[in-house]
Amino acid sequence: MQKKKISLDIDSIITRLLEVCGQKPGKQVQLAEDEVKGLCLKSRDIFISQPMLLELEAPIKIVGDIHGQYYDLLRLFEYGGFPPDANYLFLGDYVDRGKQSLETICLLLAYKIKYPENFFLLRGNHECASINRIYGFYDECKRRYKNGIKLWKTFTDCFNCVPVAAIVDEKIFCIHGGLSPEHHSMEQVSRPFF
Repeated sequence: MQKKKISLDIDSIITRLLEVCGQKPGKQVQLAEDEVKGLCLKSRDIFISQPMLLELEAPIKIVGDIHGQYYDLLRLFEYGGFPPDANYLFLGDYVDRGKQSLETICLLLAYKIKYPENFFLLRGNHECASINRIYGFYDECKRRYKNGIKLWKTFTDCFNCVPVAAIVDEKIFCIHGGLSPEHHSMEQVSRPFF
């Protein structure tokens, strides 16, 4: 069976997501359900093509938890530079708690698709179904989209492929919260990773 090619207008998606820059926080950006699904599927393919342990080079800006605080993410780009003017490594926890997890993760996935070699995402504990099912992302998907539960499952499939760690310039180890005590070397961080 041949895989269906995913057609997305990434530039249009990014433009619409950025239209709320400088506005009062809270304004939602509603992408079409097919666009959101496409972002998940296309970025998943990119994540799978890259290693679980990323080897990156400076200069790169390293960013911690965003937790659905979309306007904080936009402000971060305003100060640090929008891609591709700056390279980024995000350490996970993109969803839950904040009110705009969908905008947050959609912009990050769109940038990952547009700049796959300059924009990097790691998996945090909130990119796990058992966590984001409880802390808000599941409910946000369900509330904002007709097929929200199915869309949430598509995000889960995408999140399961996101790398877990990175090394910058062969000396700075980056990870969201830690590795299993069963892992004793960098070589053990590979696909599949469970």
